[in-house]
Amino acid sequence: MSTDSKIPSVTLNNGVAMPQLGFGVWQVPDDEAEKAVATALEAGYRSIDTAAIYENERGTGKALAASGIPREELFVTTKLWNSDQGYDSALRAFDASLERLGLDEVDLYLIHWPTPAKNAYVDSYRALEKILGEGRAKAIGVSNFLPEHLERLTAETGVVPAVNQIELHPQLAQAESRALHAELGIATEAWSPLGSGRGLLEVPAIVAVARKHGRSPAQVVLRWHLQTGNVVIPKSVTPSRIRENVDVFDFELDAEDMAAIAALDEGRRLGPNPAEFNAGA
Repeated sequence: MSTDSKIPSVTLNNGVAMPQLGFGVWQVPDDEAEKAVATALEAGYRSIDTAAIYENERGTGKALAASGIPREELFVTTKLWNSDQGYDSALRAFDASLERLGLDEVDLYLIHWPTPAKNAYVDSYRALEKILGEGRAKAIGVSNFLPEHLERLTAETGVVPAVNQIELHPQLAQAESRALHAELGIATEAWSPLGSGRGLLEVPAIVAVARKHGRSPAQVVLRWHLQTGNVVIPKSVTPSRIRENVDVFDFELDAEDMAAIAALDEGRRLGPNPAEFNAGA
């Protein structure tokens, strides 16, 4: 199996290199995750994004172990679920994630949602700082944090998050969040990067750019993310799509293409609003 990957890296604010394109396993059942992750690793992905709430850390870990790829060439992300927020419970939850993954450390550990009703994300983040200090996570960050959550977190703790993973696609371009991330030195990572899948990929502007380059609409949207500077984690369980989604480094969108895609932004969320989402609190 080839272990060389053409995927470029971004350098996080603590110097850790993170592949700019990774593979997400949200909504992939545990018994399917092993096969999907194995296919992704064979296709050249080296960054795998999972979470405790996805309930597929075991399958993901099995694929990583079976891949034969040296651990230092892999970048593994998992996340703290809302019900485990709080200092002591976050430490326990992290240990449980490591056990399920079969790893001694992860490359990135994120607080999955701010969960404002619980008001525990600052204490949770202090637990992440401890994990970082122990070397059991190479970088720590957050997911779905709005600017007000980031501003409070950076004011009250000592470590600026390395990453904020947020819903981001051409119909929700998140300009305010991306500007704050740039100011603070936080990498922007996009979940649901292809939007609602079919809906976005059938938009005439996307289809036209895809036709112009002889590429699929999904490849064009992923290319837009990469050229915008986002880290991106498309997910699929279809082997041909898994391979197609990583084959986006030998063409480039021009300024006209980028502008046509940027014009699609309408602030449309597909997922929950982080200011109101308190599942598991």
